[in-house]
Amino acid sequence: MKALFAALLGTAALVVPATAQTVKIGAVISETGPGASLGIPEANSLRLLPTEVDGHDIQYIILDDGSDATRAVTAMRKLVAEDRVDAVIGSSVTPASLAMVEVAGELQVPTISLAGSAAIVTPVEGAREWMFKTAQNDALMAGAIADHMAANEVETVGIIAFSDSYGDNWISVVTPLLEEKGIEIVASERYARTDTSVTGQMLRVTSSRPDAVFVIGAGTPAVLPQQALVQRNYQGLVYQTHGVANSDFLRVGGAAVNGAIMPVGPVVVAEQLPDDHPSKEAAVAYKESYEAAHGAGSVSAFGSYAHDAGILLQNAIPVAARSAEPGTPEFRAALRDALEGLSDVTYVNGVATMSPTDHIGQDERARVIVTIEDGGWKLLP
Repeated sequence: MKALFAALLGTAALVVPATAQTVKIGAVISETGPGASLGIPEANSLRLLPTEVDGHDIQYIILDDGSDATRAVTAMRKLVAEDRVDAVIGSSVTPASLAMVEVAGELQVPTISLAGSAAIVTPVEGAREWMFKTAQNDALMAGAIADHMAANEVETVGIIAFSDSYGDNWISVVTPLLEEKGIEIVASERYARTDTSVTGQMLRVTSSRPDAVFVIGAGTPAVLPQQALVQRNYQGLVYQTHGVANSDFLRVGGAAVNGAIMPVGPVVVAEQLPDDHPSKEAAVAYKESYEAAHGAGSVSAFGSYAHDAGILLQNAIPVAARSAEPGTPEFRAALRDALEGLSDVTYVNGVATMSPTDHIGQDERARVIVTIEDGGWKLLP
């Protein structure tokens, strides 16, 4: 069955008659706005997902939220009320995903976020009982950064973070981890995703003479602080979050981002993974499929989050279909339960085992540490 895609929120969707067994999957993706470098590969990956699972046609409807939380909520309500989707994937960014949590609970539709913040799925109670996630939690990635800093004798760090919920959540999880390692935060600055200069903030950060600087940003807006560090000839270590792991960050950052260290999903260095890594085969296969459609070097971790959301649904849909018909509240509830019951699902970002208290189900196999060398990603031991 032909897949269905609506490109823009508010644009009338092309209607393809659905059969009684069709499962409708809505997606709220940031294809425009500051989160576009995340959302575009995610939407591209959704368009590569299979349109039949276990005898059921799968119909995808993708709406663009413009990286805006209000538009994300509007899109989600439209997908459920008008398109009667069975599940939702999205959004790409943390603020929009957090805004969608209450809607998921209110409308009782299982939703798989592609954003990083653990606050989207924890604690698993109330509306969050309907929320799942594929992007690694910031807490999992923050632990890798704290470990790397400690192993490299970093004693002081300066932080510059987004002035929104992405920055808030990262600071809340990384601060106690750094304290446990005896690493002192000597400066902490904030900036907006749309800012065009961080000169004042970086002057204050570098004036504190930290051993390392941690940039808490995502996508191409995370380039700006690192460019400012180069302009000030900063010689310490520079860390970024997994929110920058795409080719747009490398293209926009150029030589300025060489040497940056960060935790990322395995797909970023798929061919460099050891042969016994559980995700190597899945990561290489996804990379080859994506780059065959979109060109060499185009794959990113963000697209893999959408791909993995599809893998979770492909495992859960057959289970839910045993007890309810797609298109009904009973099927949405059964699909939620099936997602929560998934165990040892190997996908691009590790191995997922969900539970009533864990709606991401990942462990250390979902992360690797890399650096940027000569404009490319290099796996670190």
